[in-house]
Amino acid sequence: MDHCLSPLSTVKLCITPAFAPPRSAVQSPTANRFFRPLTVVAGAGASHCEFSSLNSPLDPRTRPGKDLCTVLQNHPRLFHLSVAQELKKLADDRELALSRASLSAASHEACLHRRIAQLKEQECETVVEDFMYLLVFYKFSEIKVHLVPKLSRCIYNRRLEIWPSKDWELESLYSMDVLEMIREHVSTVIGLRAKSSVTDNWAMTKITRQTLGQAYVASILYGYFLKSASSRHSLDHILTLESQDLPLNHRTSLQFLEMCPNGNKNLLFGRIGNIQTKFQGSSRQEKTHGELRCYVMGFDPDTLQRCAKLRSKVAVNLIKNHCCALFGDDESMGSPETDEVILTSYSSLKRLVLEAVAFGSFLWDTEECIGTVYKLKEN
Repeated sequence: MDHCLSPLSTVKLCITPAFAPPRSAVQSPTANRFFRPLTVVAGAGASHCEFSSLNSPLDPRTRPGKDLCTVLQNHPRLFHLSVAQELKKLADDRELALSRASLSAASHEACLHRRIAQLKEQECETVVEDFMYLLVFYKFSEIKVHLVPKLSRCIYNRRLEIWPSKDWELESLYSMDVLEMIREHVSTVIGLRAKSSVTDNWAMTKITRQTLGQAYVASILYGYFLKSASSRHSLDHILTLESQDLPLNHRTSLQFLEMCPNGNKNLLFGRIGNIQTKFQGSSRQEKTHGELRCYVMGFDPDTLQRCAKLRSKVAVNLIKNHCCALFGDDESMGSPETDEVILTSYSSLKRLVLEAVAFGSFLWDTEECIGTVYKLKEN
């Protein structure tokens, strides 16, 4: 795993510029209703690379994760109920182990019970990671988009082509102000202007697999940041409206938000880390009622860091494991293939970046959902 892509990697691009049940499972009629197979145009042998509900990069590693995967495949209406029940059981099991360790602190068995509690904590974290991935996959399934399968199955003769692009489905998730920032991000990452022609989109370019992986990771973090920032913006706007008629000695919305437990540090790349000072002199009303871009540009460094940092250890591990599964397996990682030059279209690069941004946004939502039942370990 030492060679796997880290979610904390520093990204320097050199381009000119939910979960799937295991393949051994039987696809149900319900699943067929949600998904249409996608194809990868990659020359001979492309049958190994199929976009389907049974072919995602990462498989569940735990028995509860595999069981929940079966529920998602065969009984999708019961999926969220099953997740809540399993999370409650995990929380109770973990609390029981911690309680035993605490009660036995003065006994000869204290060391044993502490070790049991540590192992239970590690076991629960792995199960929760499986659940989180399944929840992210479910959100992709709702917009009828499949995660790109392992690239080692999709690259033939060093060429990768993803079709159809699913741009509309992936862009339909966001409000216009968020979408504007995402399109600018995509343009910066792949080096193609936002309003490019069809011919430009299908033009070919070269990129190393490692650089493509770094762009994917950075785009996950950008999607996570935008979701955090836009949620903060909405809350700030609501609180400001509600506090307009309050006496001046009442707590302001900004003071309230600064007290919210959302500690972060800056993990983003590119321009976003350098824009925090431009609008610091703007009025509170401008910050609250302006577009998201102006709101973000008004962040001081601490606020920017709070919105950018992944909140849980599980989210950090999930990004790392997902990207390792997508961009390299046990056979290819650590080999010269990770630096191989891939020939692909700008449209395919855009597809990967849009997927990554959506992944980050869904991950933020999933943390919120899980956190209501199971207390996640802070990052």
